[in-house]
Amino acid sequence: MAVSLNKYVSFLLGLVLTASCSDKMSNYNFVDDVAPIIFKNCSSCHHKGGPAPFAMQSYNDVAKRAKMVAQVTRIGYMPPWPADTEYSHFIGEKVLSQIEKDILQNWYLQGIEPGDTASLVQPKIESRLEQQMGAPDLVLKMQEEFLILGDNKDRFMIAKLPFEMERDTNIRLIEFVPGNIQLVHHVNAHLLTYNTYKPGHLDYVDIVNSDYHTDSSAFYALNIPYENGEFPILTPSVTNYLPGVEAFMYPDGIGGLRATKQSAILVKDFHYGPSPIDDTDQSYFNIYFDKNKPKRPLRELVLGTQGVSKVVPPLVIAPNEIKVFTTEFTVSEDISILTLNPHMHLIGREFKSFAITPVGDTIPLIKINNWNFRWQYFYTFPQMVHLPKGSRIEVEALFDNTLNNMDNPYNPPQFITGKNGSMKTTDEMLQLIITFLPYQNGDELIKLDH
Repeated sequence: MAVSLNKYVSFLLGLVLTASCSDKMSNYNFVDDVAPIIFKNCSSCHHKGGPAPFAMQSYNDVAKRAKMVAQVTRIGYMPPWPADTEYSHFIGEKVLSQIEKDILQNWYLQGIEPGDTASLVQPKIESRLEQQMGAPDLVLKMQEEFLILGDNKDRFMIAKLPFEMERDTNIRLIEFVPGNIQLVHHVNAHLLTYNTYKPGHLDYVDIVNSDYHTDSSAFYALNIPYENGEFPILTPSVTNYLPGVEAFMYPDGIGGLRATKQSAILVKDFHYGPSPIDDTDQSYFNIYFDKNKPKRPLRELVLGTQGVSKVVPPLVIAPNEIKVFTTEFTVSEDISILTLNPHMHLIGREFKSFAITPVGDTIPLIKINNWNFRWQYFYTFPQMVHLPKGSRIEVEALFDNTLNNMDNPYNPPQFITGKNGSMKTTDEMLQLIITFLPYQNGDELIKLDH
């Protein structure tokens, strides 16, 4: 009898909820219900000139795609946020609640009512960095458009963008802005600083093909060394770019650089993806100055491919094989983790990282259940994560070299390997890049989302 009563109560509750939803559904409109969701989660990419293929800034923009919007949000394909929010949390998460998904679904089903569009305020499209910093103090742009031939081949370039200033200057942040967002795959950039005068500093070739140069010959072709053959000071990884990445500024006192009067940005890895047609790119860097000297320079730790730890077993995936690989590293000092960047290529499917402290506690770092090569974020924690000295960072990753993986570059599948760290999209990589600081008391309380 109790079971029957429970079923009856559940049935009545279901009727009440259904009626409530039906009543609410008839009242959904774009201005009051849909626009807040779209403008918050979608318009930052979906705007005129943005990385997405169409704009979502007005009622008409969204209404003509209402069916698609309802579908892709219902299944979780959009908005893109690969990290599992039930495992760990990061700043800037774009994950719709079930209520928000239902609003978009029901708005479409009930007839895409506009509401009072005359009262609608258009979203102001600014990056997080623009909101915080405004216009950059210096813009460094490639001198000429770079031609990308339509031969379906990856291109790896090395570039130097020099600049001169009246005096040595503190830099708060350097932002890379891709000129061709469809073809610029990744950028790793460093800062060169000259402590003595270098004649002809601004007379340079700004980009050379690394296929035809060793590092040494490329650096001479770019006029980097002094006349006596010595090299300027290099500060590594001052800015990086991958699809989906947006520059992030840490709170005052964290990060920052010091540039001399004669300095340059050296792009060691400038990777253009393959293109079927001739195309061009003219990317640039935004540089933001700082009145304060750097107090806590950022440090970087790379696990896996080209990093401090081996991938186990070696990164070789046979045709029609699904295989798990691991890598791990034990930290030799207390550290405070700010940002994580997992990295794989096309046949990566799952990624998970956590840390084990010396006393056996597990600290979850990041979990991605459905890897998407096109969306590779730098994930920043809301507050720094403290790892005690002796903590072991572990990474587990699954690769799928079957035709069930729709991103597989080969049909039929072929052997895919790491090839000594090859960055070609058709080869593979397994990395976890960690931005950190040596630990100081109270780091766990510093809010990075400021």
